[in-house]
Amino acid sequence: MDWRDTGILLSTRRHGETSAILEVFTAEHGRHMGVLRGGTSRKIAPSLQPGAQLDLTWRARLEDHMGAWTVEPQRSRAASAMSDRLSLAGLNAVVALLSFCLPEREAHPALYARTESLLDLLAERELWPLAYMRWEMALLDEMGFGLDLSACAVTGTNEPLDYVSPRTGRAVSAFGAGDWVARLLPLPPVMLGRGSAPDGEILDALRTTGHFLENRLAPALGDRPLPAARGLFLDRLARQSS
Repeated sequence: MDWRDTGILLSTRRHGETSAILEVFTAEHGRHMGVLRGGTSRKIAPSLQPGAQLDLTWRARLEDHMGAWTVEPQRSRAASAMSDRLSLAGLNAVVALLSFCLPEREAHPALYARTESLLDLLAERELWPLAYMRWEMALLDEMGFGLDLSACAVTGTNEPLDYVSPRTGRAVSAFGAGDWVARLLPLPPVMLGRGSAPDGEILDALRTTGHFLENRLAPALGDRPLPAARGLFLDRLARQSS
């Protein structure tokens, strides 16, 4: 069994004296694991940082085996991430959520393309928070818990939408909210693609998406807690916007 693909490195861990187990999000084969022999060597180890773009070949005797990698680094994103604390925190959040959410060996080509584009914006500090928010909305959609912000769930109209139902993920207008307003989640304009996307609005949006990550997606994955890296990214963004 063998195939070749491009992928984004999510994590590494030492395996034996000289090898490493690489967890990679690939374009056509999804999240995949394998052993890289010599992965701890001085020649290759510096290239194996989370977020790195890799040209990968995977081989195994049988399809259900862990298999072994052959790796050619395409580009590193370490310099872009290390240049700014917010970018580094964002990168860590992205790879941690992908590792947390994605079933192994299930292809998600659209999400892969969005992730690659997002990580290529790491050096664009002004663009990164908004791009990350849109990516997190896409992640929810890809995992089957996407938000429906097309019309008010109560009235069925496109009147100004201000809230999201925490139960259904559907948008609700101020008129439709009525006495339930205190129980609804905020729907800042940035989630609808409107306005100038200030960091405060992006934080509100991420608190809303966080509700569905924590209360809908995580229970479907065995009620594991969300990766701490996401919370650290939100803390960094909150300090930047204050």
